[in-house]
Amino acid sequence: MIDHERDLASVQEATERLLSAVARLDDAALGRPSRLPGWTRGHLLAHVARNADALVNVLAGRPMYISAEARDADIERDARRPLDEQLADLRESADRVRRAGEAPADWERTVELRNGVTDRAARLPFRRLVEVEIHHVDLDVGYELEDLPAAFTEREISFLADRFSGNPAVAPARLLATGGGGGAGEWRTGGDQGAPVTVSGPAAELVGWLAGRRDGSGLEVTGGPLPSLPPL
Repeated sequence: MIDHERDLASVQEATERLLSAVARLDDAALGRPSRLPGWTRGHLLAHVARNADALVNVLAGRPMYISAEARDADIERDARRPLDEQLADLRESADRVRRAGEAPADWERTVELRNGVTDRAARLPFRRLVEVEIHHVDLDVGYELEDLPAAFTEREISFLADRFSGNPAVAPARLLATGGGGGAGEWRTGGDQGAPVTVSGPAAELVGWLAGRRDGSGLEVTGGPLPSLPPL
């Protein structure tokens, strides 16, 4: 069940973890590569801050971004800032999300994100939580998928499994989290043609594979090959 107030509180906690980790870096560290191809840590932090403002736009009924080109230009513009500016921007943009989340609103309304994607307003705080938690891992500063809160990992597996569900380009699969880095659970994903393969392993490995952060080599697959997943 979606609880936007709970998720907003989780966003605050995740943001504090991220800010504490970033505060231990220096300007030189921000210029080093993140785990996302082509992006430095500075690019990644700029993206996290601009995503906060984008979600504020969505909650206010405005377009998420002016355009894809403007989004990319803003990230490139902000990527090379020194540590103190990056930290201030992360804090201030996170505070704007908090204030927007506290304002009276119809959380059952449908909102529009990028590329025509729509969702319930109540799910936006969880989407923000995904941005903060997964990109904290992407920074490559010692926070790993295994460090994610178990409840978050299970929900993200469910969210991503649902995202690929019904996609004929993805082979049908039964997903089993066998404990470790997120607990246990079972989900279904992929298309509906053919017998499903079973993909099992630690929850951290499952979420890493579904999110495109790991290649699936840490998972066990029975009944066929590991399904290929489209990019997120």
